[in-house]
Amino acid sequence: MKKDTLKDLFKHLEHDFDLEIPNSGHENRFLEKLNTQNQQQVVNSYKSKRSLWRPLLGLAASIVLIVTIAFNFSIKKEPLGLASVSPKMAETQSFFAAIIEEELSKIEKERAPETEWLINDAMTQIKTLEKQYNNLKIDLKESGNDKRVIHAMINNFYNRIELLKTVLKSIEEVKLIKNNFDEKSNII
Repeated sequence: MKKDTLKDLFKHLEHDFDLEIPNSGHENRFLEKLNTQNQQQVVNSYKSKRSLWRPLLGLAASIVLIVTIAFNFSIKKEPLGLASVSPKMAETQSFFAAIIEEELSKIEKERAPETEWLINDAMTQIKTLEKQYNNLKIDLKESGNDKRVIHAMINNFYNRIELLKTVLKSIEEVKLIKNNFDEKSNII
């Protein structure tokens, strides 16, 4: 069998081995080359780590920018109402809104056990009118400032103001009736 194949291989290659002794200082030259090579690898590895972060930072910044832009476009902007039509309509909207706020504050000041049901009913009706107004704002945007929609929006404001004034009159009547009843009960 061929168990001695390794020995045979070395016998055939015996004359091919380099048996010469290296020149003096060979070890020092080898160590210098090795040190120089190691220093270059350290510098190169530092540069590669540093240059690796730049593309990653650029990529992260791009992703943040894209997400921000997509988020801003996905937010639906609520229609502005009459203010979007013209400066005069903006003044009209502000005027009506101020009157409505004033009337609401008067009603809140009159809140009492006797008027609670009346005020709650009025607030329910006001909420219904506000929902209708929000629908009209959408219609205004879709219709391209149609005058009929603008007129309906102004009527909506007017209806809210009239409702609040009617409620205030009703509250005064309730208070008057209560005062008259209290006076009669005091006499008896």
